[in-house]
Amino acid sequence: MTSNQQRTALQRQIWQIANDVRGAVDGWDFKQYVLGTLFYRFISENFANYIEGGDDSIRYAELPDDVITDDIKDDAVKTKGYFIYPSQLFANVVKHAHTNESLNTDLAKIFSDIEASASGYPSEDDIKGLFADFDTTSNRLGHTVKDKNNRLAAVLKGVAGLDFGNFEDNHIDLFGDAYEFLIGNYAANAGKSGGEFFTPTHVSRLIAQIAMHKQTSVNKIFDPACGSGSLLLQAKKHFDAHTIEEGFFGQEINHTTYNLARMNMFLHNINYDKFSIKLGNTLIEPHFAEDKPFDAIVSNPPYSVKWIGSDDPTLINDDRFAPAGVLPPKSKADFAFVLHALHYLSSKGRAAIVCFPGIFYRGGAEKKIRQYLVDNNYVETVISLAPNLFYGTTIAVNILVLSKHKSDTTTQFIDASGEDFFKKETNNNVLTDQHIEKIMAMFDSKETVEHIAETVDNSKIADNDYNLSVSAYVEPKDTREVIDIVALNAEIKTTVAKIDQLRAEIDAIVAEIEAGAE
Repeated sequence: MTSNQQRTALQRQIWQIANDVRGAVDGWDFKQYVLGTLFYRFISENFANYIEGGDDSIRYAELPDDVITDDIKDDAVKTKGYFIYPSQLFANVVKHAHTNESLNTDLAKIFSDIEASASGYPSEDDIKGLFADFDTTSNRLGHTVKDKNNRLAAVLKGVAGLDFGNFEDNHIDLFGDAYEFLIGNYAANAGKSGGEFFTPTHVSRLIAQIAMHKQTSVNKIFDPACGSGSLLLQAKKHFDAHTIEEGFFGQEINHTTYNLARMNMFLHNINYDKFSIKLGNTLIEPHFAEDKPFDAIVSNPPYSVKWIGSDDPTLINDDRFAPAGVLPPKSKADFAFVLHALHYLSSKGRAAIVCFPGIFYRGGAEKKIRQYLVDNNYVETVISLAPNLFYGTTIAVNILVLSKHKSDTTTQFIDASGEDFFKKETNNNVLTDQHIEKIMAMFDSKETVEHIAETVDNSKIADNDYNLSVSAYVEPKDTREVIDIVALNAEIKTTVAKIDQLRAEIDAIVAEIEAGAE
């Protein structure tokens, strides 16, 4: 069995467990327990592996808790960011899960202890509240303690039965892939509510490659609306570890999703000192002002959400929005996220942002912001993608690519919405590796490809009322059938002659019949 076949089999098994165990509980509500259990197993095995340090004579899970000294604990938290006693390890808890009448409260204490272990250490903010959504006392698990324990035990046993192999042998990738698979499936089955926090892997891959294109190294990568962190993690997966020097940064407004993102970082073996995910409203409570600028920015912000905008008169003086001279409409915050990203972008960097198509042609404040972006030569490329690539929406979105280091005053437009740029699957369209390679080749060359890609001078965009829609510059291929008018006229003439002859014959027959009747 190949590694891909193993991965596919593992993912199928994981999803089956998730569905079998949840029973009557809604899948979207139940996701925290499956994801949280997977995370609990991962950090347990990761921590045990760290303590054992490759020494086969040590079995951390078999040690009594009281042999752990304060020095061992202190050193472990400084390195890993958290501490877990042997008795608290996933492997030990799962052994007696089905017979433990206090399983739900025992788990709650373990999770609380893991989070508390980081108190007073640099990792405190990265660990605090990680298990907040894994509520072992929730009625969603059952109405009695017994029901809760039975369901928790079933989840623990199910995750324990998954074969991830030896931790040292590509174990981390399998855990991370399994987590991404679960998040993606929950998002796909939750419709709009799921699609809001998860960018499909194939789209994330394209966005990450655009943002990192031809950069041998970047200081750090940032997502101002990071959701579950999928966009940031694609940059880790597809580039060497040393390429991103100072780590991964993101901000997320939803508390549950914020926790998913932090778990996701750990599950992809990004240590606490190499990521910083913050909770809050990016537009009015921005973090990381002291960490900017960023060499790479990726983002799939929410489409056309409302924000405070002009109701807060101080925002027009905010360094992020002041240069444009106007605030985005209160009913459509899309360009607020764009301007935020631009402000955080370094002079050598590039930002790739998924955008709602309407912002590229609407008038008013949005037109003025487009004028600011074009006149200052910040727009490198606008890419139109195929419809139905995202969960929860069928619209054909665009990718806006911003850059502060362009060598000319042109803007590239790519129409990647045609059938040559996606593969149709059951529920959603997908971008294959070949589609991504094709788009990246055009993005890199900036050459004209008839009916697909066009690079135009910014003066042409100004003359076109600062319209940045791809369709305004890339002429679509005319798929209508070419008709030969001369041949068509000849055919009509022949047909008319045949009809006239047929009518004459019918008239003659009718005349004969009438004559015989007389």
